[in-house]
Amino acid sequence: MSTLLFAVGGALLVAGAIMVMRGRDGRHQIQRELTDQEIVFPAAGDLPAGLAGHAGERVVSGGQARAYADLIGVHVAKATAGRTYAQIAGEWQASGRTDERLAKLRETAFVGQTLRGSLLGAYQAWQITTLTVGLGALVGAIGVVFVALGVTGL
Repeated sequence: MSTLLFAVGGALLVAGAIMVMRGRDGRHQIQRELTDQEIVFPAAGDLPAGLAGHAGERVVSGGQARAYADLIGVHVAKATAGRTYAQIAGEWQASGRTDERLAKLRETAFVGQTLRGSLLGAYQAWQITTLTVGLGALVGAIGVVFVALGVTGL
């Protein structure tokens, strides 16, 4: 039984370490991608009250990506009077696809919502890396307990 506990504990230690390393690597990849985009929050006077704390910050983390996605959402809603891409596209199609104002508004909504979605994807990936590192640490800790039990012969 001690050998089995020791072997399982060793396997859990290795698995936990791999999970932590992969989670940290994923986080660094997200950080590099966000940094390469050179996204910077505008000055506090140009931000909604809830985002003023981010004034002048570069977007390099999942939380900042989420906040900037919220900012884009505010701008898109303002530009489209709260309408979604699908609603504007429906209006544009109903107009016979000839209304240039709706065509430009449709493009604005599409680009804004696409950028927002990309940033929210970065935020979600950041959350997954946090989960991976946490679970890896937990698996590793369980491995330590199993190894200790195997060594003591319990």
